[in-house]
Amino acid sequence: MSSGYGGRGGRRGRRGGGGYRDGSRERRDRGGSSGHSSDFDQDRGGGGPRDRPPPHLKGREIGLWYARYGAVRRRQGDRRSRAVVQMDEAREQHITKLLSSVQNDHPGSWRDARASTSNSLQTAANNSSHCYFDGDMSEEEKQKIELKSEDEEEEVTPGQKSQRYFSRAVVKDEPPDTWDDEEQQQQQEKVEKETLRRKDKDLEFLIQEVARDSSLDDRLKRDLQTKKSDAKYKEMLKFRERLPSYSKKEELVELINSNRVLVVSGETGCGKTTQVTQFILDDYINRGVGSMCRVVCTQPRRISAISVAERVASERAESVGNGNSCGYQIRLQSRLPRRQGSVLYCTTGIILQWLRTDPLLSSISHLVLDEIHERNLQSDVLLVIVKNILTLRDDLKIILMSATLNAEKFSKYFGNCAMIHIPGLAFPVEEFLLEDVVEMTRYRPQNKDRRPSRKRNFWQGHASRPEKEEKEAEYKESWPTYARTLQGRYSDHTIETVEMLDDDDRIDLELIVALIRHIVLNQEDGAILVFLPGWDNISGLNDLLTAQQMFRSDRFVIIPLHSLMPTVNQTQVFKRPPPGVRKIVIATNIAETSITIDDVVYVIDGGKIKETNFDTNNNISTMTAEWVSLANAKQRKGRAGRVCPGKCYHLYNGLRASLLDAYQLPEIMRTPLEELCLQIKILKLGSIAQFLEKSLDPPTTNAISLAIKNLVDLNALDRSENLTSLGFHLARLPVEPHIGKLILFGALLGCLDPVLTIAASLSFKDPFFIPLGKEKMADMRRRTLSRNSKSDHLTIVNAFQGWEEAKRSGARYEREYCWDNFLSANTLQMLHNMKGQFAEHLMHTGFVSSRDPKDPKSNVNSDNEKLIKAVIVAGLYPKVATIKPSHSKKRPGVKVYTQADGKVCIHPKSVNAEETEFNYTWLIYHLKMRTSSIFLYDCTEVSPFSLLFFGGDITIQKDEDQETIAVDQWIVFRSPARIAHLVKSLKKELDSLLEEKIRNPAPVDWQNRQSKDCAVITAIIDLITTQEKSTGSTKGYGSTKGYDRPWASAPRAQRIQFNDDDDDDD
Repeated sequence: MSSGYGGRGGRRGRRGGGGYRDGSRERRDRGGSSGHSSDFDQDRGGGGPRDRPPPHLKGREIGLWYARYGAVRRRQGDRRSRAVVQMDEAREQHITKLLSSVQNDHPGSWRDARASTSNSLQTAANNSSHCYFDGDMSEEEKQKIELKSEDEEEEVTPGQKSQRYFSRAVVKDEPPDTWDDEEQQQQQEKVEKETLRRKDKDLEFLIQEVARDSSLDDRLKRDLQTKKSDAKYKEMLKFRERLPSYSKKEELVELINSNRVLVVSGETGCGKTTQVTQFILDDYINRGVGSMCRVVCTQPRRISAISVAERVASERAESVGNGNSCGYQIRLQSRLPRRQGSVLYCTTGIILQWLRTDPLLSSISHLVLDEIHERNLQSDVLLVIVKNILTLRDDLKIILMSATLNAEKFSKYFGNCAMIHIPGLAFPVEEFLLEDVVEMTRYRPQNKDRRPSRKRNFWQGHASRPEKEEKEAEYKESWPTYARTLQGRYSDHTIETVEMLDDDDRIDLELIVALIRHIVLNQEDGAILVFLPGWDNISGLNDLLTAQQMFRSDRFVIIPLHSLMPTVNQTQVFKRPPPGVRKIVIATNIAETSITIDDVVYVIDGGKIKETNFDTNNNISTMTAEWVSLANAKQRKGRAGRVCPGKCYHLYNGLRASLLDAYQLPEIMRTPLEELCLQIKILKLGSIAQFLEKSLDPPTTNAISLAIKNLVDLNALDRSENLTSLGFHLARLPVEPHIGKLILFGALLGCLDPVLTIAASLSFKDPFFIPLGKEKMADMRRRTLSRNSKSDHLTIVNAFQGWEEAKRSGARYEREYCWDNFLSANTLQMLHNMKGQFAEHLMHTGFVSSRDPKDPKSNVNSDNEKLIKAVIVAGLYPKVATIKPSHSKKRPGVKVYTQADGKVCIHPKSVNAEETEFNYTWLIYHLKMRTSSIFLYDCTEVSPFSLLFFGGDITIQKDEDQETIAVDQWIVFRSPARIAHLVKSLKKELDSLLEEKIRNPAPVDWQNRQSKDCAVITAIIDLITTQEKSTGSTKGYGSTKGYDRPWASAPRAQRIQFNDDDDDDD
């Protein structure tokens, strides 16, 4: 990007006003300068109208003149539409005096400055319940801390007081070289561990002294013998004995006992997940050493950890948890087994959390990593850590459980360790390809878009990885040969139709309807399971089916299965329908492994799966429907043979089947790595790049460098890749870094409860669901809940607060509220639990004094909607977009642009998607994703002062005759120089104050209104609160009496007025 937007008025000046164009428009604008207007005057020679080229120009010169003239017009329009940053005289005088006294550091002078505030400012400040901080540290105390940090490098354990974390600005990776008194240190560690176990329930199972207990060994052995005469246990044992894994029991136990690492591969349904852990436990108990057995088995999903633990407990004729032999632990929820002689199922994230406290997992005897073939981010990281632990612990046993396709890869990674394969328990499944389906249904597509694939991909903004493009090139080259092989085996109609379908990247839902009809009319009874990539396909197929009289009858039950569906509907999927009723389940890949639907006989594999990729060159996530892998196809096929011989219909042809990847690209190679990098640092695993190089499939150097750069920009890492004080806290929060920063600022600025609601929703999911056929009504309810806040984040806060009120009134009111507003009570309850976990963490680290998110001391500003929006900026910056009006008759509303991408779209689910009137031209957003277009998810309109105080670096420049203040040199506002300098100085004081608060967290003393911190924070909150236009749900903070009309240049007062010379590109 070119520098400056001052006297020469280059690109940054144009962009500063928010005017982003697509690439072609940018290229056309390049090189323009503010001098162009004078050039036009000279060229015109005083004759002719101002918007026409001078008569002496010919041909190409006329085109160049129009290009230059258009660029100048747009730049002038952008300059005119810049918001004005201003403050009234009383505030200006107050802040001038405040800054003078703070910078001179006279102990009493800032109190005098605060007292000198005009009556109107005092009234505004007193009425708005602003937050106040306790006093700053003296210079003497700061010097003591700096001297200490130079002399000492301490290893911090989570149980220590928070001050020890911040003895210097960064937290080093190295452990302490020596301990003064080893015995005393061990005793102290024991006390700390016990304290930690009581404080953090997630660590309760880990922090346990494991010692041989002969009396417990005998009791466990007697209990197991007694079980064998229990009728329920015997009945379950008969079932277990029929599982393929049971026949391998002796061999499995022998291999586990004689090897440190074992890879167990097995087909779906072989019983490896439920049986291997029991074999280990029963072997220890039978050998009289049950008290030394503590088996932990990881699961990639919460639902799997719970359901498997419940199944194992049932097989052992016990209830899950309650001090019995089997339990589970997931985030915010656990049913723990007995401390010794037990099996625990947990999510992979729990193990990573444990590693912060005990890097060797010293109380665990066996670690079973299940479903490792899925290659999610956490399991890949855990493999690297476990490989390192094996060099430090001789007694730890590792069992890796995988699907069959890539078991050898895991064995090789662990030094060609032992392997065992367990065959699956499944009935034979007959497979059909696309050509078979077309032949049997005689299907012919109607109204097909016959554009060539290459053009569709270009128009749809589709971007593939290079290896995918190579596969596509190979496919197109091989197609004519493959088409010839179909001749003679299939009819000409089928070959022509397959070729027609091959030209379309989309899934043909009409074909699926025809296939379902064929199955219903020609096949035996049995449930039908349809795999589709996403919600649009699921709802589309549901609409097509219910539009047909045949499927509207009571002989069919159609169940869409998706995370956006209400959970109560999804429970129907497990119930067998009455005789004569056929169940049709339409699902995403969640039905491949996470859940098992026992009565499925027919599987229709749509052949596509939604895959998220991260484009490091453009710093953007993309979500596209990609072809399934062989592993996906095999899992889908396996769903059809659970209860009887089944049939699987793959909706891709034989050539496509031969080119499918063996399995999906590992998540570590296609997602942003910031959160992972922080985990590597908090676990003291050394250099980020060196650690990731050891992984099974290392991510690219570009991806690692980008993640480190983003963390440095966020101030989570320093230039030497050490954790800063902020980074240390962000790494310990179980959320991605931007959301972690949002949480910390919510605590620091006294609006904890609503900010925790926003953070929980962004890190889990929002509580809204979309009922089929009622999409428009759901959108309307969501907009109603927004209360004209122009914020998706505040919409969720309002929805959550309404749910809390309804819940206090009783279960019936809660149900009605959720039903009326299309909210999931289960998701809301999960968000409630997550908020409690976040608040507890903040209390342990010293930011707040109570684990209650609603503690009044932490919520003095929670009714201040404008401050909450500013806190959202603090967390999510630099994810900023600018708004301009659209004059299109086809698509009225606004156009949205980001600095990196040009024109983007607000996601249709957003309350801002159809908004036409905004108070400001800036949005902050949580996620940017490329699908058919680039969409912004979860966005909030924000004001200039929010961006100035909580955004990036401030610069003050002059753009021709216009005085400006800018954030990171591209978010530009008009402002008199004296006001701009006041704002910049006040921002500097705020940054210093917040840095100190994060380095030394302590519960805020809201009563101390005479501190320096209080004066600075009060002044900033007053500006944020009173300068923003009021919206529908604002509760009367301050007023907007003209001392800052954000759009002062615009003649019409109540809406944003833009100057946009865009032609319609819709």
